[in-house]
Amino acid sequence: MTERHPSERHLAERSATGPHVGYGTNGLTDLRLDDALGLLADLGYDGVGLTLDHMHLDPMAPDLAARTARVARRLDALGLGVTIETGARYVLDPRRKHGPSLLDADPEGRAARSGLLLRAVQVAADVGAHAVHCFSGITPEGTDEDTAWARLTEALTPVVEAAGAAGVPLAVEPEPGHLLSCLADFHRLRGHLGDPDMLGLTLDIGHCQCLEPEPPADCVREAGPWLRHVQIEDMRRGVHEHLPFGDGEIDFPPVLQALTDTGYQGLTVVELPRHSHAGPQLAAESIQFLRSAAAAVRPPTRTDHPPAHSTPPIRTTPADATSPTAHSASGAAR
Repeated sequence: MTERHPSERHLAERSATGPHVGYGTNGLTDLRLDDALGLLADLGYDGVGLTLDHMHLDPMAPDLAARTARVARRLDALGLGVTIETGARYVLDPRRKHGPSLLDADPEGRAARSGLLLRAVQVAADVGAHAVHCFSGITPEGTDEDTAWARLTEALTPVVEAAGAAGVPLAVEPEPGHLLSCLADFHRLRGHLGDPDMLGLTLDIGHCQCLEPEPPADCVREAGPWLRHVQIEDMRRGVHEHLPFGDGEIDFPPVLQALTDTGYQGLTVVELPRHSHAGPQLAAESIQFLRSAAAAVRPPTRTDHPPAHSTPPIRTTPADATSPTAHSASGAAR
């Protein structure tokens, strides 16, 4: 029997009722990583969404393995679970936000992004993360849809293979304005890649409110079999802006109940990447809000819907990107 990494055990030992709550380091960029992790542990968080970037754990700097090992020891000492996020804005190119992408016209650019994801998979394996998050990127101007999907499939193939070898799910996030922007697009990618077991979803609850025709709780249930990572924040219909809880329109208790009913056992990570200036305060307020919202969550009522895999479930995003307003705002949200 394979021994679980300590951070995986920390999640497994939590209660099955209510979410395993994490907070994203992309909302704590004014804090040193060690201080950010200590803050989250002191506040009672179950884990952390660790974005690989120059501010915390730089995937491009020397001695990555040694630095990762130190982070793993810190996570273990604090009892924090972890997921690895790859949405740093300028980690590969200091002049292009999220560039180059998996859809880049330049093959070397696509290879650079694939290389970053391969490093992320290794980091995830070394720290015992429950998933690696990624996204497709925006289709470059002048690129037809078939070409874009072919590039995405080719660029992700070695990453999915590495994720399978490492036993860490790759959780693709449907992102407003991206080639892969909705749940249907995720299923299209699965088909292109041959439906690999280690390809799952990152579901952003705010994106559901922003774009999907169904309420966010219904989106969670639809995405349930493929959930591997969940991000959560408030949001308004048609506006892709990540908001602190209470500043948007989402009814959260039904969302948390839906997550429980699906059997999702991974982290649900607060995603406020434009609020680092108030990070410690918002981290404290966010966990209080989610604890209050989770107070009404009942134990799962259905036992005929176990998670699709034994690894902690996926996170997905909206099922149908239909709002032009939301798409036009996509570049400003993160």
